[in-house]
Amino acid sequence: MARTALVTGGTRGIGAAIAKALKEAGYQVAASYCGNDEKAAAFKEETGIPVYKWDVSNEEACAQGVRQVEEELGPVEILVNNAGITRDSMFHKMTGEQWHKVIETNLGSLFNMCRPVWEGMRERGFGRIINISSINGQRGQIGQVNYSASKAGELGFTKALAQEGARKGITVNAISPGYIATEMIKGVPEEVMNKQILPQIPVGRLGEPEEVARVVVFLASDDAGFITGSTLTANGGQYMP
Repeated sequence: MARTALVTGGTRGIGAAIAKALKEAGYQVAASYCGNDEKAAAFKEETGIPVYKWDVSNEEACAQGVRQVEEELGPVEILVNNAGITRDSMFHKMTGEQWHKVIETNLGSLFNMCRPVWEGMRERGFGRIINISSINGQRGQIGQVNYSASKAGELGFTKALAQEGARKGITVNAISPGYIATEMIKGVPEEVMNKQILPQIPVGRLGEPEEVARVVVFLASDDAGFITGSTLTANGGQYMP
């Protein structure tokens, strides 16, 4: 029987590419989302992947969502924590709401999502947790103190939880993408893209969501069983920690 993979924020952008790639690799996939019902419905229609709606910053909603997925598809053995938001602002103008919402959604969600699947993974002696961080969690970014802090926190979470899961057959890894050609990035003015963004990237182009997705598929596989606590960068050489 195919292993079940759950991808948060899995109906758009990088998350959608991850969900599709996991399905193509033979996994039974569920995709969660929070906001855009129209996009989620279109994704489900296109892929046949079941979608589930909940807010990853809400602990009880995550617990209920995981229970529903496991009742319908089987135990979650691969969890991809991809959901995230930005509320960019220079720090001297940042509000408490902007800070807390980003921290709770991007970092708090890792506890909310991992906790309901952790004991089952321990009991079965197998699990794959893959956290989608960001280049800006590694190097920082002006106007993104909240986002950079949340994404850096994901890396610490990854390293600590990896140590706890190692002897139970559970790997926990992170991926830090750079600039990826999603709807948000494609909305950047052409002049800004050509003069400010692309010159920073040694390979000279944006990454594709599918390139991040292929890293996820590898980390989810049995072949990656000796890799845990790691951060894989997918940024075209823009930042080399």
